[in-house]
Order: sequence, then structure tokens, then C-alpha cells
Amino acid sequence: MTHAILAALLLLALTAVGCRGDSAAQEPMPPTLLYVSDYFSFVGADQEGRVAFALDNNRGRDGEAFQAEHFVVLHDEHKGWVDALGSGPYDNLKKELDRIPDSPSFQFVGAPEAGLTITSAPNQLTLRINPMPMRHHRTDGKSRVWMGSASAVLTWQGRTIRGRVIYEYLFMPDFNRLTRTYFGLWEEFQGLYLLVDGKDDVYLHSQLSERLAPLVGNLVGFAVMNEETDYLNDLDVTVLDREFALGFYRWPTAWRISWKGNKGPGSMTLTLSERKGIANWVLGGFSMGIARGELSYDGRTWPLYGLVELLM
Repeated sequence: MTHAILAALLLLALTAVGCRGDSAAQEPMPPTLLYVSDYFSFVGADQEGRVAFALDNNRGRDGEAFQAEHFVVLHDEHKGWVDALGSGPYDNLKKELDRIPDSPSFQFVGAPEAGLTITSAPNQLTLRINPMPMRHHRTDGKSRVWMGSASAVLTWQGRTIRGRVIYEYLFMPDFNRLTRTYFGLWEEFQGLYLLVDGKDDVYLHSQLSERLAPLVGNLVGFAVMNEETDYLNDLDVTVLDREFALGFYRWPTAWRISWKGNKGPGSMTLTLSERKGIANWVLGGFSMGIARGELSYDGRTWPLYGLVELLM
């Protein structure tokens, strides 16, 4: 009897070990090829005028190597484009993917959903962003994108500039543009990050990339009025004018946009007042710009001012 009991206990122990081994084997492994991005676009104003600031924070993994980079632009309504420090790759020493890795140029405290502070001593600026409600989200397989917007305060060179931030989060496994080349990734991407009457915001993009369409969509937009999200349905974006580019493409410089919202039809007219060239690939190019215009909706008209991202 004793031998039988010992044999049974040994069998149970071996079975338990085997089950634990099977369970561990079935746990999903984190992807070894991955790309994550947090993009912040701020537009605000003080008594000295309007300021626009965009900071794109990208990181990735390719095998056992981890990457990180910033892209930053800063624009003063009266001074034009201001040289900002920090654009380019930097070491992702802690192999961070879930949060934005700190760099010598930018440090991050908090999270977009709970409130975030971005500090840059080299640029003499601090951006304090209130908790970010989700305004839009999409998924494609394991990839996902979500967007939000919230009020924010930028302190820069002794100025206190109140405005709004539009935020975009992107998570893409089996992809990493920091280490690999993807032809045809961008095609006619036109992203508009706009401040409405100094206190609300509008985001929209139009793009033709078949690779990105399942995740980000071709025509997507939302407006936030008094903190209420209003989706831009039946969105139509018409480019009214273009200017010469050093390649087989042209930069858009004017738009007419229409949609249907919760309170009926709406429309915008916009012109590109300034453009900063970032890159030229002959077949396409990358620029940031400043757009001005008007928004008409619900029987009222408001001024628009903000950033434009062009990836042609």
C-alpha cells in the first residue's frame, strides 16, 4: 500500500511539472520586430502671438536591438520656424517600448491618459498636458492606433502659452521603420492638426497608402468642441492648389473640406502659409507647414490655425 501511495504521489508531481511546462510554452512571446510611436502636436497663443510645437517619439525593436528617435519642429507666428534641438536617433538604453524613453533632449513624466509633462532643458520648454480622453481608435490585427486631444500649457523662453494638444499613439508588430525600409509606405498623406478659435481642435488626414489604410484609414477626422467629440462623417478633402517640388510630386497648398457632423454639414477652407522642407526622396517628400483658414459649422464660423504634416 505504501509503495502504491508513493508511486501515485510521484505521478502527480511529474504531471504538475509537465503541465507547468506546457503552460509556459503556450505563453505568447513578445514580438521581436515592433514599432511604437507617440506623436504630440501643440498649438496655442499668448499676448505675443501663436506658437506651434510638434514632437514625434518613436521606438522599436529588431531582434535583440532596441531603437529610439525624436522628431521635433517649433514655430513662432512672428519669428517663423525656430531651430529646436533633439531631432534624430538616441540610445534606448533601458530597452523601453511601453513608455517613451527619456533622452538628453526630452524627459517624460506621466502618461497621456492620466496627464503628461514633457521637459526639454536644451530648448527651454515644458509642455504640461491634461488627461487625454480617447477621441478615435482603430485596429488591424494586432496593430492599433488611438488618438486624443486635451488642453495644455507650453512654457517656452519665459512665455506661458495656453492651447491644445492632439495626440496619436501607434503600435505595429512585425514592422519597424527605424531599422527596415518599406517602399510605398507613404502616399499623399496630408495630416491637419488645427486649433479652432483658440480653444477647440480639429484633426483630419487624407492618405492613399494601401499598406497603411487597414490601420489608419484613408479619410479620418474628428472635431472637439467644448470637450465634446464630433466625428467628421462623409469626409471629403479637395486639394485646390499645389506648388512645385524637386521631384515627381507637388506640395498641396490649399484645401476645401466638407463633412457631416452631429449638428449637420460642416466645411473648412485652408491655405498653407509656411512650409518647412524636411526630406526629399524625388518620388516623394516630407514637409511640415502652418495652415490658416476658417471652419463653418452649426450656423457659426471660427478661425483655424495649426500644423500640417505632408508625406507625399
